Amino acid sequence: MGRATSDTRQVVPIRGDKNAEGIRPEHQTWLNSLTRSRKSGPYLSDHQLVGMADQTLAVHAGSGNEAVTGCVGTPIYQSTTFLLNEDQYQSVGQGYARDRFIYTRYGNPSQWSVQEKLAALEGAESSVVFSSGMAAISTTLLTLLDPGGHVVASNELYGGTYNFLNMELPNLGMTATLVDPRDYDAIEAAIRPNTQVLYFETITNPLLKIVDLKRLGDIAERRGVRLVVDATFSTPIVTKPLEYGVDIVVHSATKYLNGHSDLVAGVAAGDRKLIDQVWARMLNFGGCLDPHACFLLERGLKTLAVRMKAHAETALAVATRLEAHPQVRRVFHPMLETHPDHALAKELMRCGTGNVTFEVKGGDVAALDLVDNMTLARSATSLGGVESLVSLPFNSSHSSFTARQRAEMGIMPGCVRLSVGIEDPDDLIADLDQAFDQIRPTREASA
Repeated sequence: MGRATSDTRQVVPIRGDKNAEGIRPEHQTWLNSLTRSRKSGPYLSDHQLVGMADQTLAVHAGSGNEAVTGCVGTPIYQSTTFLLNEDQYQSVGQGYARDRFIYTRYGNPSQWSVQEKLAALEGAESSVVFSSGMAAISTTLLTLLDPGGHVVASNELYGGTYNFLNMELPNLGMTATLVDPRDYDAIEAAIRPNTQVLYFETITNPLLKIVDLKRLGDIAERRGVRLVVDATFSTPIVTKPLEYGVDIVVHSATKYLNGHSDLVAGVAAGDRKLIDQVWARMLNFGGCLDPHACFLLERGLKTLAVRMKAHAETALAVATRLEAHPQVRRVFHPMLETHPDHALAKELMRCGTGNVTFEVKGGDVAALDLVDNMTLARSATSLGGVESLVSLPFNSSHSSFTARQRAEMGIMPGCVRLSVGIEDPDDLIADLDQAFDQIRPTREASA
């Protein structure tokens, strides 16, 4: 599948009489025009915030005043269906149903509001929200792949994505080749005549390796394939993948985008033409996001910029402390000068990530002791919340991989993933110190 330029369509309002074929003149013009365009969105209003900073977009994009009551907060449009009229009937037949309210799976004002905010933050023409991150990932990939299609992807993916590529795609007559996300010669060598998609993560989990979006974008452009990037670990506050030739950026909005550990959601963003195709597949698969969840996500996004700044600053302080700790073998954080991708991170990232990964001397037994004795960081899966969360990849995010596969990725025994919240860094460091003091001695740790 070759890369296509954006073909955005301007939806015109219904007006005038129908012609002999029952089509209104403005629709006849659109259908016959090779220069037709499609506007960004869909948006609830024409309120534009061009050139404004991320923290301003996070607060105001998609959050226009409600016309009837003038309420400042975005209402929850808890309705499954909407009154039909001739305009909506025409929208289905003429191909612009996404720009009208018909049924909440097709579109709802609560969805439009949060989608406008997400698109503005990503610098995208359009976005669509989903009931989970995996719904966003699977729907996007199945939109871009034909039967017999092939994906070249990172071999250090989130476990759910790895399972989808290796368990579900073969059932649909599609295949995937997994390669080192930083071996760009290997990535290009893995491209076949039937390759349609390159799929990578901006920051790998859990070792926080940084992929070179510029090089990936160049490979995709030269080889005529689509580039999809999962930016869950970075968010648009840290990096905007669409600036580097990425076609679609996806997120588990459950994590940093929402930021409060009370919502499961996903998003895909990109050119309107591509996102319209993703939206159409979402209708078939049914993974839409309900209005109340949209309200929670839109509210969470308003503080994304300030939260990411706090996450990044605190994470770096914690990582610096851990690097000097005698019971820690290695620390992974891209803003540390010891990280192998530090120079690339400084080039691509506007600020650091909120995650820190480290290896505890004494292996998994010692790491389990550490986690059990921490009081501020909660032992739980997921990441990106205002509270710190700590987990061990071997029994959580990467439990679907074998020990050998984890070792090949560089995930060694004793690996701990700490999602740093927005607590005071001194308090988190003190909590880590007291937890280290309670680790039971092991032969390895005492050597």
